[in-house]
Amino acid sequence: MKTALITGGTKGIGKAVALAFLQRGYEVILNYHSDQQTALETQEEFNMLGYCPILLRADVSDELQVKNMFRDFFSIYDRLDVLVNNAGISKIKVIQDTTVADWNKIFDVNVKSTFLCCREVTNRMVAAGGGSIINISSIWGEVGASCEVAYSASKGAVIAFTKALAKELAPSNVRVNCVSPGVIDTDMNAHLTGAETEELIESIPVGRIGSPSDVGEAVVFMAENGYITGEVLSVGGGFGK
Repeated sequence: MKTALITGGTKGIGKAVALAFLQRGYEVILNYHSDQQTALETQEEFNMLGYCPILLRADVSDELQVKNMFRDFFSIYDRLDVLVNNAGISKIKVIQDTTVADWNKIFDVNVKSTFLCCREVTNRMVAAGGGSIINISSIWGEVGASCEVAYSASKGAVIAFTKALAKELAPSNVRVNCVSPGVIDTDMNAHLTGAETEELIESIPVGRIGSPSDVGEAVVFMAENGYITGEVLSVGGGFGK
């Protein structure tokens, strides 16, 4: 049975990605950091649907915790088929109010974690004869967002990282791709007012906010297509194009 590990996998987009893999028969491992209650509730919700995902707690921006997480993973499973680097945070501030601490925290969670997790699994995937890595970026990493300079820069870095690593690992049959969500109905966008949401919808060609499941289906597609690597798949209903 194939395995998939999703960082930040217990809510929002990560939870939808996990469900998409579970529905296709994967053994799924859900990483979370601090919200144990939500993690347990998600696990129970999946259990009620007949699935049995495993929870692994780790701050994926911390090198030692990442090493320990994958040590625990490989003590249970022989191989990892799919790694989804989904953990991420955002902060809305004009650049004048953005502190160095803000910048470093966003890059630690959004970029450093992707690097650490990829580095930790590469040798295992190469030795197993292949694997798939999906990094979650954002439409703002492609086009930029006012008042989200740090977030946009971090997600742009994820795209560049993906393209570079894909070239490095392609000869070893390890594919690296990126999924770039647009405006998705998650807690990260819960700050939007009704008027702001309506204004956004008017700028989305398909005429609606995306759902986490839209992203989940895209991630599975990218993970399972054996001839796609180094690509960025935008899931935004045409927004920002």
